Amino acid sequence: MRFVSIVLGSKSDYAVMKACSDTFEAFGVNYELIVSSAHRSRTRTLKYIEEAEDKGAQVFIAASGMAAHLAGVLSSKTVKPIIGVPMSASALAGIDALLSTVQMPAGMPVATVAIGKAGAINSAFLAMQILALNNEELSIKLKEDRIAKEKKVEMDSLEIETIII
Repeated sequence: MRFVSIVLGSKSDYAVMKACSDTFEAFGVNYELIVSSAHRSRTRTLKYIEEAEDKGAQVFIAASGMAAHLAGVLSSKTVKPIIGVPMSASALAGIDALLSTVQMPAGMPVATVAIGKAGAINSAFLAMQILALNNEELSIKLKEDRIAKEKKVEMDSLEIETIII
């Protein structure tokens, strides 16, 4: 079975990352979600990556804050795409996690999305776009979602439009 693996660095990240899993559920995309830290449970994290790949993980999403090394650890252990979601977990409001996630050494890429909930949702969409390269049904669902979003903007505008000629 093909799926997306969501790895949270801490249970506290779940409140934000639920938006990611909710997005997958809305599109019928298989995922699994675990908590495993790059620092506090390194052995578990490394073992999980191998097990997830063996089970069919196609994309990994790593959500972590502060030093935010989780995405980099995943990137060092797999050639599957990694999407990093910086979390706001310190006095720096996630800027530290953003910089840690985006500043990867050459050859160890991590696609990095926005801090927090927008990043959680965009990580799901980016993972689905990757999966859609080999899944026409998912590609159609994503295209339909874009059309629905476009129509919503038009409808929102009609409710408040004022055109002066």
